[in-house]
Amino acid sequence: DVSIGENKRYRMFQSEIDDSELMWHQDEWDRKILVLGGKGWKIQMDDKIPMTLNEGDIIFIPKGEYHRVIKGDGNLKIKILEY
Repeated sequence: DVSIGENKRYRMFQSEIDDSELMWHQDEWDRKILVLGGKGWKIQMDDKIPMTLNEGDIIFIPKGEYHRVIKGDGNLKIKILEY
């Protein structure tokens, strides 16, 4: 992760990441995720089908909602805003 401010950072998920690191989890803050790059990666929210992440997508993740990332091809690059 690379911080770019108090509540903003960039994150990259490497294509080689082990699936065990992409577990269901909750965050302590509301988050907006801007997808900067990656192919075939998905996000799955609690009780929902997985959604493909496309460059330019903005995803809102409410505080405390279970979610996970599903590995695609290449690296996934995102910008995270927490509030």
